[in-house]
Amino acid sequence: MYWTLFLTFLRIGAFTIGGGYAMLPLIQREVVDRGWIGKEEFVDLFAVAQSLPGIFAVNISIFTGYRLKKIPGSIVCALGTVLPSFVIILLIALFFTHVQDNVWVEKIFKGLRPAVVALIAVPCITTARSIKLSYKTIAIPIIAALLIWLAGVSPVYIILAAGIGGIIYGIYIKKNKV
Repeated sequence: MYWTLFLTFLRIGAFTIGGGYAMLPLIQREVVDRGWIGKEEFVDLFAVAQSLPGIFAVNISIFTGYRLKKIPGSIVCALGTVLPSFVIILLIALFFTHVQDNVWVEKIFKGLRPAVVALIAVPCITTARSIKLSYKTIAIPIIAALLIWLAGVSPVYIILAAGIGGIIYGIYIKKNKV
């Protein structure tokens, strides 16, 4: 089982460009489709991993590994996720002076940008569907994004406001509906 976990997260780390959110559809396919974690539990892990400091993909791989095989599983999954990036960065550092001004490298990165945007957009849409976001509640992330993008509001304030709003909703509003 450890070898399977390691190879799965090694594949996730090696074939995902664009950071943690771009890894999300691949992580979801590998973990949820194999039945290691349920869809709802994955969304919960996503929320927790997103709110903790550190690298999102590593956080979610640690949680998945811990869920399956406790501490050894979390170590194996974290290593599998981090190792490809580490090796790639090491190779780039070794050969940086040779590719620094290379036109082809620049073109490759420009070509990858739209793909990364799509890789980030897809998990947002899939997560919204899986948690059954209503048209009323979809306004919250849209307003938050607009506040950050257009008004320059710090994401820290958005997170704090969302946390306080969730507490108020859970204590007062949801309680009164039941």
